[in-house]
Amino acid sequence: MELYHGSIVYSPSAEKLAEHTDSYLAVEGGVVEGIYPTVPESLRGAPITELGQNVLIPAFSDLHVHAPQYPQRGLAMDELLPDWLAHHTFPLEARFAEMDFARAVYDAFVDDLIAHGTLHAVVFGTIHPASTGYLLSRLESLGLDAYVGKVNMDTASPDELRETTEGSLRETARFLEQYGANRHARPILTPRFAPTCSRELLFGLGRLGAKYGVGLQTHLVESRWEAAEARRLFPDCSCDTQIYERAGLLDNGPVVGAHFIFPSPGDIRILKKHGGWAVQCPDATISVIAGIMSAGALADAGVKLALGSDLAAGHSAAVYTQAGRAVQLGKLKAFYEPEGNRAISFAQAFHMATKQGGALFGKVGSFEPGYRFDALAIGGVADAFQPLTPAQTVERFCYAGETKHIRARYLAGKKLGEKGGETI
Repeated sequence: MELYHGSIVYSPSAEKLAEHTDSYLAVEGGVVEGIYPTVPESLRGAPITELGQNVLIPAFSDLHVHAPQYPQRGLAMDELLPDWLAHHTFPLEARFAEMDFARAVYDAFVDDLIAHGTLHAVVFGTIHPASTGYLLSRLESLGLDAYVGKVNMDTASPDELRETTEGSLRETARFLEQYGANRHARPILTPRFAPTCSRELLFGLGRLGAKYGVGLQTHLVESRWEAAEARRLFPDCSCDTQIYERAGLLDNGPVVGAHFIFPSPGDIRILKKHGGWAVQCPDATISVIAGIMSAGALADAGVKLALGSDLAAGHSAAVYTQAGRAVQLGKLKAFYEPEGNRAISFAQAFHMATKQGGALFGKVGSFEPGYRFDALAIGGVADAFQPLTPAQTVERFCYAGETKHIRARYLAGKKLGEKGGETI
């Protein structure tokens, strides 16, 4: 048993932050045993880590991030999505056929995730199984929880990224067989989005999902164009999400719909029916002018919500800043489109970034008993002339924090080194 003494903040529900000062968090075998105001008699003599002025919070979960776009972060942000993809993203992703380049990018990407306190992630790779497999293996070797997808695209795509239907399905099956037994970083089916996938490809992926017990990540009703184009290409389906349901892709594992900005009632009903997550990516939608998710309304409708950095349309791997940005965008949405929308609280945004997003990976993202101790110690955001409460420290960190304010990172109870490559 180990004890952590100091201030502790987490989000047991979307309605509030739990705040414990001068308390003891007990961890046994990498799992939270409880939080106590004083050391219980049964735990006397257990080693104690003193947090000092730092605040202990759960590690973050990023449910939508494009690892191959890491070199592109913060570049060409003055372009809209079609040009940004055509002139920058797609040529960059084509380079991941080069293993030396891919290894360099993915090593830096993984280190940056850890530096920003993201210890669980749902990740897009590229169409290339070898380099995507390297990324998945790197995450697995570090013990980070992840779902990583080899992207599928067989139509309406650049020549260098367009697969044949048969080749895409064949390579995806090999990918699932090779990495399906992983303990931490596991494969997930990743059709880029409906307009870049033929009916034959999507239904074939559905069969693979059923055979191997693998879930789905994709871009879902991100733009009005996407929603309309999906219905045009699949006229027997009433909405974007129904395409994946008809293809048998929503019953085999976790379902992650990135963006979910323009859902119809049918999209909402189907995503809820299959227990899927809708992922808000605030910085990305600002950068490419996709729109603002109706997070408050979706939460009220019972949709599970999470946050994503969406590198590189999002310019940073910091999920914590997305919590602050989600609050800002929620207020904008409610102000300019008040009918049917409401702003979300900071507590709800933090819940999305920790417990609700973490639920995709199991019991991570909280400090309730039985949750794995994946945690961050944060500090250094208060002013010398005015102290902050623990909850205020967390809120300021999510608006103005940097990696230097993360003083320690813990994965399953083990403290990570500065670059996350080794435990100490």
